[in-house]
Amino acid sequence: MDLGLTDKVAIVTGSGRGIGAATAQRLAQEGAKVVIADRDPDTATATANRLRAEGHAVHCVVGDITRQADVQRLVDETVAAFGTVHILVNNAGFPRDGFLTTMSEEDWDLVVDVILKGAFLACKAVMPHMIAQRWGRIVNISSRAHLGNPGQANYSAAKAGIIGLTNALALEEGRYGITINAVAPGFVETEMVRALPHYEQIRDRAVRGTPVQRAGRPEDIATAVAFLASECAGYISGETLHVTGGRYAS
Repeated sequence: MDLGLTDKVAIVTGSGRGIGAATAQRLAQEGAKVVIADRDPDTATATANRLRAEGHAVHCVVGDITRQADVQRLVDETVAAFGTVHILVNNAGFPRDGFLTTMSEEDWDLVVDVILKGAFLACKAVMPHMIAQRWGRIVNISSRAHLGNPGQANYSAAKAGIIGLTNALALEEGRYGITINAVAPGFVETEMVRALPHYEQIRDRAVRGTPVQRAGRPEDIATAVAFLASECAGYISGETLHVTGGRYAS
């Protein structure tokens, strides 16, 4: 299936590794020009160099997604490098787990700001370009955790907020030919997840609760994102696609 992504320009936040890196690679393989955006210069540069070595058109921007000036610089550099921006994938985020009674205000703010404020700032920065060209695709990475996970009040709240943001913007921006959707991954084996304490126990419990009896791979999420970013999904907006192997409850 031709997704119609040749020469489209895509920004993927948090794309130095994990789901973001896999998404950037998949979009590049479909012919898109990709901007790697991450706060970690080492992983961002390594991923950009790997994609360039594969023959893809890539630009790399290092910055803090919670800072408006950094986000605007990201978009400005994208336009300078590739002329415009067609696709935004809001992937940046991470957990800082803990039960509510022991969760610090700092851990609440950090998780919510990176996931939710970062997506807000990025959407706001790209919107004038998408409106002007009457075409755009925004795919926000939520999580199955939007349904609620014990020990993840901050992460669950932020990921639920992502879905609310998606729905509101889909109603606002559809008249300009812009679609906004969310992807909600289940348990996905990434470098960050494998570094968690008791990773094997977490993985085994997740797999036991998943009708498709395996953990997710970053490529599973990347495929869903590429479809929603494509011409093929032009009549889909305001939706949340769960890519969980059928797992919804904890």
